[in-house]
Amino acid sequence: MKQGRDINRWTYRLPTLGGVRNWTLSLLTASMLVACGGDNNDSREAPHPLPAQSLELTILHINDHHSNLDSKNKTLQLLNDSGDRTAVTVDAGGFTRIVSAFSELEAESDHVLKLHAGDALTGTLYFSRAGEIGEADAAMMNAVCFDAFTLGNHEFDKGDTVLKQWLELLNSGDCQTPALSANVQFGAESALHDSHSPGLVSPYTIVERAGQKIGIVGLTIADKTKSSSSPDADTTFEDEIVAAQRAIDTLQEQDVNKIVVLSHIGYEYDKQVLAVLSGVDVVIGADSHTLLGPEALTLYGVGSTGGTYGAALKNRDGDNVCLAQAWEYAQVVGELKVSFDSDGRVTACNGTPHVLIGDNFQIQGEAVSAGDRSAILADIAASGFLRVTAPDLTASAILKPYQESVEIYKETVVANAPIELCSRRVPGGPGSVDYTRSSASCNAEGSVDTRGGDIQQLVAQAYLDVANLQYGGADFSLQSGGGVRLPLQAQVTAANVIEVLPFDMKLWKLSITGAEAKAMIEDGLEATFGPNGSTGPYPYAGGLRWDVDANKPRGSRASNFEKFDNVSGSWLPLDESSHYRLFVLGFNATGGDGYETLAQIPDERRYDVGVQDADVLLTYIDTLARDSTGYPAILRLDHSLYSTKSFIGPAAR
Repeated sequence: MKQGRDINRWTYRLPTLGGVRNWTLSLLTASMLVACGGDNNDSREAPHPLPAQSLELTILHINDHHSNLDSKNKTLQLLNDSGDRTAVTVDAGGFTRIVSAFSELEAESDHVLKLHAGDALTGTLYFSRAGEIGEADAAMMNAVCFDAFTLGNHEFDKGDTVLKQWLELLNSGDCQTPALSANVQFGAESALHDSHSPGLVSPYTIVERAGQKIGIVGLTIADKTKSSSSPDADTTFEDEIVAAQRAIDTLQEQDVNKIVVLSHIGYEYDKQVLAVLSGVDVVIGADSHTLLGPEALTLYGVGSTGGTYGAALKNRDGDNVCLAQAWEYAQVVGELKVSFDSDGRVTACNGTPHVLIGDNFQIQGEAVSAGDRSAILADIAASGFLRVTAPDLTASAILKPYQESVEIYKETVVANAPIELCSRRVPGGPGSVDYTRSSASCNAEGSVDTRGGDIQQLVAQAYLDVANLQYGGADFSLQSGGGVRLPLQAQVTAANVIEVLPFDMKLWKLSITGAEAKAMIEDGLEATFGPNGSTGPYPYAGGLRWDVDANKPRGSRASNFEKFDNVSGSWLPLDESSHYRLFVLGFNATGGDGYETLAQIPDERRYDVGVQDADVLLTYIDTLARDSTGYPAILRLDHSLYSTKSFIGPAAR
């Protein structure tokens, strides 16, 4: 429980490689902002009494930027001079705007924390084709200089050694950002084990604002990281609740009564976890890419909202906990205002998810008139969440050489997608687990609610068709929904294709029985809808389809399996005793994303084809008919080819 304390002299100590360091600080220093990163290996003393007092804290935060450093065109629904809501295209997001927004918003408040809730890495060419792995991301993050960063699951995509190298880049300059995870346990052979890299990843850090200590605890989604990323074999992840409570208890023992959990475990899981934790005050979340804020976000065409930004929920003690998340892909900076009383209890939560945009407004490809511009700007101001933000000039200069190094990959146009290929990992209607990932227009159509993502299904079909074209044939393919990262629309470049499939995965061919195929799909559904489930493993297949009822028990969620028969051109029942050729990513073939059945297929029934996933998709695109643009036209598949024939989502609880 929270307690008010009169602090005369205080010290906190944590082990470091060289032992424990002590500083004596004046009252003036104790009341200033700690420099970026708040070293949790420092110990400090305040030589004068500091009475218990209230605190107004501003938390600026982002999450899941996934190497999205460039801005992109976005179409919003804004009021024109005639008072009609119309489609307005504008440059939006991008990390140079993130830097500007942090700087501007920080200047407006007295006591500020700057936090990144994880998944900085993987998703665009900046990650793997601009210097060292993640170098561009580290450079841009250092331009903000976060007070703390929690490890997301995608920080482990290249293993512990590459993660260590990236963390060293993140701490290579003046900004020393603490990397946090209370529940990661690095194996003895890991490059990040304390014996090799002491203090590079910590369970928590302590910072000071207005003479008040604030603890920041990191959490990494456990099962998902182990099954869907590539941490070292002996690196494990403890239960999130157990690890978080232990860190909170340790902080409270050091007279810290204001505690923020920087959580990369997903919005719905955050709500479950905070309700059983004692002592937590704020949760800044990530992983689920949830857009939080008013319903007007949908009206304005930003996206579909998944809940209230800055909601005040209750922890195990019955005290208020502020919960916030800032969507995805460097589009939103969250500004959470938290009021603490003198006992360290939260008395109020409020804030804004600032959607960052430019001011180069266009309607139907033409610059807007003066009248329309005035009306648009007034509507933006009235929204309360749209924020016109100019890119930071210094950050732009830092980004420029990285932009130049990947430009060659962005120059080659490979296709045209005249209709948006919607992205959705898991089917389901409003309020379902993955609903906010799709664009507002796609959600309005409703097809993704029944069958899932168009782009996910197209990738699975591409694997099947190319396998039959070049790699000796396949009967069906498999692709996890989370492995396909972005929708496609309009002109498509080679870079866009790689951004759709950014993980540089290789395809394998397995011989499996019909019974094993059913078990494979049930594995994916269990990894999605079972305990600790996540959206990434949801199965998409080319040449195989089924009905889904997520309310059924494990092993019976899928039914009415059918396999497409190339000879007759029709769908036939899957024969459990027959053997079929499966074209699948090596990641899934070895059990990734919870596909345990595939991991058990013996070596004599598996073959590493060695072709890259994005290359297969590019090959598939080359086979498509060209449209009036002169480029191959990527169209949505016929609905009969979608692997989810029908979908019944989990019942509300």
